[in-house]
Amino acid sequence: MNIADSIMILLILTNLSLLASSRLNACIKTVAFQGIIVGLLPLIATTGPLTIYSYLLALLIVTVKGMLFPYLLKHTLRSANVRREIEPFIGYGASIIIGVVALVISFWLTKHIPFHDKILSATAPAVAFFTIFCGLFLIVSRVKALTQVMGYIVFENGIYIFGSAMLIEQSFLVELGIILDVFVVVFIMGIMMFHISRAFDHIDTDRLGEKK
Repeated sequence: MNIADSIMILLILTNLSLLASSRLNACIKTVAFQGIIVGLLPLIATTGPLTIYSYLLALLIVTVKGMLFPYLLKHTLRSANVRREIEPFIGYGASIIIGVVALVISFWLTKHIPFHDKILSATAPAVAFFTIFCGLFLIVSRVKALTQVMGYIVFENGIYIFGSAMLIEQSFLVELGIILDVFVVVFIMGIMMFHISRAFDHIDTDRLGEKK
């Protein structure tokens, strides 16, 4: 087992952990850890000798995904005064089962989709699909807006994993643009949840319609 395969296993475990955990602080730490892992991909995916570009990209991703986003999320968590995702739309047991099924389907799909030989890891496309699914699942299955923001970040991680797995050239500008988009979303959602928690004493998206 090489380093790339080990990283893919860690990514799978972080996704399953996010599906199983109700503790928002633990979820933020998991998202931070996943961001650091994703940040290492430019160093592993480089086919030739490592360049300053590879190091700068890795540093940027680790800083944003592994440090900045978690800091903003923790700040929002303290401001909103919430600790757990108590009543998600889909329970945690069912979420794990759905996640395992999605993981199996992801590996099945990659066996039926032709990829070029020069990919980061044979398991990378499946892990990318699984990460994208987990991000989308968190967005639609959780009640807390904070968890939905984390789902958006995980979704973006999956897109980047796929790009790194395919060794797509000139990904720096694409990734930078996506990072900026996610930063704006996290920033705006942080402000929204802060004001929502002060006005309504909760950040449950399904209850906002009750307040007129």
